[in-house]
Amino acid sequence: MGCSSCSTGKDGQPKGCKNNGTCGTDGCNKLTVFDWLSNMSLPNGERPFEYVEVRFKNSRKEFFNNTESLSLSIGDIVATQAQSGHDIGMVTLTGELVRVQMKRKKIDPAKEELPKVYRKATQKDIDIWQKCRDREEEIKKRSREIAIILNLQMKISDVEFQGDGSKATFYYTAEDRVDFRQLIKDMAKAFGIRIEMRQIGYRQEAQRLGGIGSCGRELCCSTWLTDFRSVSTSAARYQQLSLNPQKLAGQCGKLKCCLNYELDVYLDALKDFPPQDTKLNTEKGLAFCQKTDIFKELLWFSYKEEPANWHVLSKDQVNEILEKNKKKEKVPSLEIYAVDNITEDKVVFENVVGQDSLTRFDRPKKKSKGNRNRNRKKNNTNNNRKRNRSNKNA
Repeated sequence: MGCSSCSTGKDGQPKGCKNNGTCGTDGCNKLTVFDWLSNMSLPNGERPFEYVEVRFKNSRKEFFNNTESLSLSIGDIVATQAQSGHDIGMVTLTGELVRVQMKRKKIDPAKEELPKVYRKATQKDIDIWQKCRDREEEIKKRSREIAIILNLQMKISDVEFQGDGSKATFYYTAEDRVDFRQLIKDMAKAFGIRIEMRQIGYRQEAQRLGGIGSCGRELCCSTWLTDFRSVSTSAARYQQLSLNPQKLAGQCGKLKCCLNYELDVYLDALKDFPPQDTKLNTEKGLAFCQKTDIFKELLWFSYKEEPANWHVLSKDQVNEILEKNKKKEKVPSLEIYAVDNITEDKVVFENVVGQDSLTRFDRPKKKSKGNRNRNRKKNNTNNNRKRNRSNKNA
């Protein structure tokens, strides 16, 4: 979802806002919440909710107390309270929906004191903020070089300046504990600012950097996903996916978050489904389960002596055989049950019009016999003419 002023120009920059997706209407930002209460007026005597949601770089959002009762709307640039100095951010939510978001994130303003909104940002504040944002890529590159010189096993993935330019937060990932005291000294000396190091996980790194997933869409963590639930390989086993790390891992190197999306549906379908290691006792021999189709409720079994010959059974048929096996009764064979499951394949697509294959132009054309005979006749006549000319010249 993008705003009307963010159409792309020739140089790749947005035509309208020139902010690469961080426009004032807040319609094309990551993790944007639609204010569905914006067109509703408050009852008589009710005051608007005094807290607002402010977004900073990438996905970082925080709640601030509007103590000055400023008339703020979505897209306003404001100066907010920081540990030292002030920070610059963009208002993303106002009104009653902020109360809903604070309750959802378990933030109680009565128990904890939230920082304040100082004022609407002036043009001077915005100019300083923009200059600091322009320096981030250069400083990130330089800081990585310093970390490599110090042989630190860490990766600096992102840099975020404070709005007044007095402090920079460096986000990094590392496998083990890192002693970066000397790194902070060297960076503070090189850049002339206060340094804060903050370690993040690999999922948070992908969330901040963004990218395109294997599905062809933007990463869920950088667009709408706010909480990261643990993903285990059992989720892939329940969905009968091959345990290939290259296919199951996302750009963060961890298991894909989308493995949990359909997991509940599979678990519900597997409640009364026979397990994968089901064995059926028949008079013809012992049968093992080779394959299952959960949603079609079908299972494929083969005898121990004939592993290549598979028989299709329904879920109810397998449960029926298992009940008989518990009573120490054997069924004659699987073929008796499999006959009922044989269905004719329906033709979904039929080439009625006579379309050719898309790769028909890739095949070399075969010359017909008629063309070959014609070419031979032409070659013979040309050779005879050449001979006649040579005889006349002689």
